[in-house]
Amino acid sequence: MILIVGDIHADFSELNKLINKKQNKGLTTILQCGDFGYWPKCHNTTAISRQKCGNSLKQKRWNFYSIKPHDVKIYFCDGNHEDHDSLNELIDNKTPLQNVFFQKRGSYLTLPDGRNVLFMGGADSTDKDGRTPGYDWFPQETISQKDIYNLPDVKIDIIISHTCPIEFDIIRDTDPLEPASRKALSYVLEKYNPPLWFFGHFHKFKTGICENTKWTALNHCWSGSRWWIELE
Repeated sequence: MILIVGDIHADFSELNKLINKKQNKGLTTILQCGDFGYWPKCHNTTAISRQKCGNSLKQKRWNFYSIKPHDVKIYFCDGNHEDHDSLNELIDNKTPLQNVFFQKRGSYLTLPDGRNVLFMGGADSTDKDGRTPGYDWFPQETISQKDIYNLPDVKIDIIISHTCPIEFDIIRDTDPLEPASRKALSYVLEKYNPPLWFFGHFHKFKTGICENTKWTALNHCWSGSRWWIELE
């Protein structure tokens, strides 16, 4: 079993519950769509908490080591709410935690059935005016031209991203119509034309079809539903 998971925002207790529920049913792999919540400089503090992501009911201490993947391998791309400086320091995509791997933009993973999964994280923050550059906002959050140049020339069957191409009908009223990262992903869509595409970012569940691509937007984990889906 392979699961696709939406935004976590460092709420690793919910991730652990999902792993505990599914691992005895054959779960081997999780592919996560960004805003995973990698903030190592804020270890054991509440500086990055659920409140920063719009939920003011409670704050939680950030502890990356609270993730309990067991034998399940977790592969995540970057969202916009991440410590991008720290992510860029990871060597060979390996995090300090066993079985948890950061997938850089343009990296791909071959599944046991032979399908290639491309990871293309990054997005534009609509709340960056209220954040501090270098602390809880980083200009590297947006997809760059360099990221596009580094795309692999292989057949891609599945794309895991944080936001989505402008062709996908997912716009929320507070988002600009065509931010830079969505335009970049439109190029990715044209280049690969993948059968399946999964993303988060918009905190809503929605599906659609764009030409030959079936896309799925996943909710965030606090919603209680539709924040994960089993890969076909």
